[in-house]
Amino acid sequence: MVHLGGPPGAAAGSLPAAAPASLHETVLVSEVLTLLAPRLDGVMVDATVGAGGHAEAIMEASSRVTVIGFDRDPAAVAAARARLSRFGARARVRMANFSNLAEETMKEGLDPPSAILLDLGLSDIQINDTSRGFSFQRVSPLDMRVGPDAPRTAAELLTHMSERDLADLIFKYGEDRNARKIARRIVEAREHGAIGSTTHLAELVAGPGWKGSGPERIHPATRTFQALRMAVNGEEAALAAVLPQALGILPSGGRLAVITFNSLEDRPVKQFMVRESKGCLCPTDFPECRCGHHASLSILTKKPVTAGTAELSRNPSARSAKLRVAEKL
Repeated sequence: MVHLGGPPGAAAGSLPAAAPASLHETVLVSEVLTLLAPRLDGVMVDATVGAGGHAEAIMEASSRVTVIGFDRDPAAVAAARARLSRFGARARVRMANFSNLAEETMKEGLDPPSAILLDLGLSDIQINDTSRGFSFQRVSPLDMRVGPDAPRTAAELLTHMSERDLADLIFKYGEDRNARKIARRIVEAREHGAIGSTTHLAELVAGPGWKGSGPERIHPATRTFQALRMAVNGEEAALAAVLPQALGILPSGGRLAVITFNSLEDRPVKQFMVRESKGCLCPTDFPECRCGHHASLSILTKKPVTAGTAELSRNPSARSAKLRVAEKL
C-alpha cells in the first residue's frame, strides 16, 4: 500500500480556521426537538456538532440537558465552541471522529446519554470554503478532507488509483452508471499532468458535450464528487462503526436520531434500525431460533421525516435531508 501524505505545499493535517456559524442554516431543527424532547434531561451526544445549530436549539429548549459535541473538523469545533460558550459547562465540545463514539463519550465521565444525534451532511460553511474542494462551483484544490485524521486528499486518490479502482469507487459511492467512462477520462487526463482543481475535474467528468442545460437536473460531476468525498473521509466505515456503538451506550428509553442526505447514508441507517427492531433473524424455514437475536430498538419514524414547505422555501439545501429516530427497548 502506498503511503499518501498531505497536499503539496500544505502543512500536514492543516485545515482552515473557524467560520461564523451564521453562514450555515441547520436542518430539521424543530423535528429533531420534537422527537428527542422526551429524552432531553441529562446527557445528550451530538456526534456531528458542526457549527452547533442542533446543540444550541436543544440547550435552549431544555435547561436540564448537557450536550457533548464531537466533530472531526477543527474549524467546526471552534465555531461550535464560540456559539455554545454562553451555556457554560452544559456544553462540552471537542474534536473527535464519531467512529470512536463509545470511547470518546466515556472520556467525559458523565452518565450514559439519553439521546444521540448524527447529522451526516456537510455544512454550507464547509461547502463554500474554497480551500476544501467540496464544491465545483469555484476553483478550489482537490482536498475534500473533513478533518486532519483523513489520511489522503482527493487529489492523491485521483493520482494514485488505477482506472479500474476509480471506476469501482465512482460506481459504489456515486452510484453513477457512467463510472467507467469517467475513470477513463481521468486517467487519460492525468497522463498529461495533474488534475489541479475542482473545476478541472468537473469539466473532465462532464465531458466536452455538456452545456449546462437540458434534461439533466444535476451537474454530471455531482456523483463523482460525492464518491471522492466519501472515500477520502471513510464515511461508509465510520457509519457502520457508529450505529452499534450508539445502541450499546444508550440506556433503555434512550433515543437515536440520524439525519442523512443521500441513499448511501440512509439505506444502512434504515437497515440497521429495522434489523435491531426485530427478534429472531433466522431464515423462515428454520424450525427454531438459532441466532439468539432479540429486538433492541423501537422505530419511532416509520417513514423518514423530511423538511416542510416553510423550511424548504428558506433553505433549499434541506430538500434531501431525512431524519430517522428509534428508541432503545
